[in-house]
Amino acid sequence: MLDPKLYSVLQVYESRSFSEAAKRLSITQPAVSHHIKVLEEELGVRIFDRRKGEVIVTHEGQAVVKCAKKLLGLYNNLCQDLADSKQLVTHLAVGITHTAESNPVAEALAVYCAEHEQVTIKMVTDTINNLYRKLKNYEIDLAIVEGRIPSSSVNYLLLDTDCLMLAVSVNHPFASRAMVTLNELKKERMIIRLPNSGTRNLFAAHLESNNMSIRDFNVILELDNIATIKDLVRRDFGVSVLPKSACLDELKKNKIVLLPVENLSMMREINIAYKNDFPQLELLHDLVSAYNETVRSYR
Repeated sequence: MLDPKLYSVLQVYESRSFSEAAKRLSITQPAVSHHIKVLEEELGVRIFDRRKGEVIVTHEGQAVVKCAKKLLGLYNNLCQDLADSKQLVTHLAVGITHTAESNPVAEALAVYCAEHEQVTIKMVTDTINNLYRKLKNYEIDLAIVEGRIPSSSVNYLLLDTDCLMLAVSVNHPFASRAMVTLNELKKERMIIRLPNSGTRNLFAAHLESNNMSIRDFNVILELDNIATIKDLVRRDFGVSVLPKSACLDELKKNKIVLLPVENLSMMREINIAYKNDFPQLELLHDLVSAYNETVRSYR
């Protein structure tokens, strides 16, 4: 078991309350205060400041919390690995982006679990930045992300390549076209992802290379949920720029049409990101095989 002082730190940080932390830990408030005081003395820093009844984490306290989360993640992984070794079961926490939630990734993970009864997977959906943080803190085992960032502690396995395309309804005038121009797109009602999404950022970067910005377009809605965006496009409320991988089912059922935008070649990788010390490399290649099998079913 981890040092109880670390649990106290994390609960105070999350609840911003010593009394609430004590309630969650089923101990007394003086015990929580004692844990924090002892840890502060051991480390020689102040972790929390209490001002007018408000608990504020200090700069040094942020570092302590970050380390405590990492230690908790490692400890939980150890407990799970030991339990798995006894039962021949593997539990995986896989982080995916909102885009991956709408493409064949989730189905591929389900296919893999169906073929490997000893494996259970917990999927966590979050922004790409939060997924990298959780991966580095051992809160998740794998992250399926678009693109990659330079990091000495993270490795990548290519899962697929993807591209962004203009999505329109089957009744839209563009539906019979082979391509649209940026000037034509400027006249359309656009529904796009929120600024923290990789899809939005890739689109913005390619516009910038053409001396344009998203502000030059008629954006009527900004959403984070790709399923909602696809539904609105299908019902002709507007057009959107979406990953092809997130629209395979709609394409197969002729619910929407995808076409390229002139001068915008918006290609990117879909990768499995994993820590250097991830022990089951064969499992990663099995996941890629399950993904490829799933994608073939859409063709």
